Amino acid sequence: MKLVRKDLEKDNAGQVTLIPEEPEDMWHTYNLLQVGDSLRASTIRKVQTESSTGSVGSNRIRTTLTLCVETIDFDSQACQLRVKGTNIQENEYVKMGAYHTIELEPNRQFTLAKKQWDSVVLERIEQACDPAWSADVAAVVMQEGLAHVCLVTPSMTLTRAKVEVNIPRKRKGNCSQHDRALERFYEQVVQAIQRHINFEVVKCVLVASPGFVREQFCDYMFQQAVKTDNKLLLENRSKFLQVHSSSGHKYALKEALCDPSVTSRLSDTKAAGEVKALDDFYKMLQHEPDRAFYGLKHVEKANEAMAIDTLLISDELFRHQDVATRARYVKLVDSVRENMGTVRIFSSLHVSGEQLGQLTGVAAILRFPVAELSDQEDESSSEED
Repeated sequence: MKLVRKDLEKDNAGQVTLIPEEPEDMWHTYNLLQVGDSLRASTIRKVQTESSTGSVGSNRIRTTLTLCVETIDFDSQACQLRVKGTNIQENEYVKMGAYHTIELEPNRQFTLAKKQWDSVVLERIEQACDPAWSADVAAVVMQEGLAHVCLVTPSMTLTRAKVEVNIPRKRKGNCSQHDRALERFYEQVVQAIQRHINFEVVKCVLVASPGFVREQFCDYMFQQAVKTDNKLLLENRSKFLQVHSSSGHKYALKEALCDPSVTSRLSDTKAAGEVKALDDFYKMLQHEPDRAFYGLKHVEKANEAMAIDTLLISDELFRHQDVATRARYVKLVDSVRENMGTVRIFSSLHVSGEQLGQLTGVAAILRFPVAELSDQEDESSSEED
């Protein structure tokens, strides 16, 4: 993301002009936009024209509109963003108050104005404009006959290809059908890797599977690369890292990202940091439940006691339609930081973010046990009984 201009007042009202440069930036833009904001961008409008003879025609005209945002629609697979709202600035083609939908696209400038830019939104702009945040990871999660080729960006897990091949069982004295099908499967996975993984950007390719599938696949891939003199695969051989997973389904990617060898390799990527924080939370919940809280009320109480060491919060909560509720989450984040706690904002499109969403979207690892809160909960539940 390229920051063209930033004009903020003392009360944090103002506008920023940005240019999204890659698909990942469209996800950041989606998180910056909120209902009630003012969005100015170039768009195409169908305009009816009447000639001197009275015949009516229609032309598609490019114009710049300023909308008051009403609905925001994001397609995560295509990375397309459609923003619908009413026109709030004089325009020769569009009446004031008329509805229009702007499609935001990579490499097209837009200006976003807000009545108040909160700390979470400003931090997201900082991250989106910092190239260090786009350290990417690719993953191939596989089992016999099924593979998912994914891109793990700092904000989301994108499935780029799914390969399914029916593998017949081995039969006594005749394994040829099984072996041929397996070879066909491996070949399709290799093609998907070459088609969807940009080795100039990707630092590491995880190959995860149960059993020996990953070893057999990697042996096949590099033997074929030597035979066909495939320089792309041979030059990037060191980027492939084999790890265990329980299956070839997308959800098994979380296990692969938790592997210590992977964590050390990806220590500078946000994805690994999120997964480790969630893993630490679950361990704490199991062994010291008084130091692991989830749910907004409980986490706020722990914050009042200045007990939060790490706050885990989903970015989905900052897209809440109610301004007061959204402000409550922002206040919690600011307060934890003031108390020298760490804040990890999880992406709802990431595997780890989906899991956090199942725990209400907000959780905390505490510096010390806050037993009183657990006791209050027990007392209130016994009173209900």
